[in-house]
Amino acid sequence: MRFYAHHGCFEQERTIGTHFVVDLTFHTDTSVAEVSDNIADTVSYLDVYQVVKSEMGQPSHLLEHVARRIGDAVLRQFADVQDVRVKVYKLAPPLGGQMDSVSVEMECRR
Repeated sequence: MRFYAHHGCFEQERTIGTHFVVDLTFHTDTSVAEVSDNIADTVSYLDVYQVVKSEMGQPSHLLEHVARRIGDAVLRQFADVQDVRVKVYKLAPPLGGQMDSVSVEMECRR
C-alpha cells in the first residue's frame, strides 16, 4: 500500500510529508470462505486497507509508532485476525545521503 503522509521526527517532515509504503500480512481462518466463495465469510482486503489508510493519516514521530498503531488497529477491528505483520517504509528519508528507504517491521498478536 502506498501513501503520502506526515510522519517524522523533524517538523519539516510532518509539515511537508513524504511517501510511505506499508506491507501487511495477517493470519485468519479462511476455511469457510474457501468453500462459500463469499467475501462476507472472510476478512475483506478493502476493509483492512481502510484501517491502514486511517492510521497513516494520523501523524507520528516514529515509524515504530505508526507500525504498532496499524497492527493494533487491525487486531481491534477484525476479531478473526490472529496476528499481523506490518512493515512501514519511509521512501527517500532526509538523512543527508542517498537512500531508497528506511523501514520498521513488527508483528502484533492477540
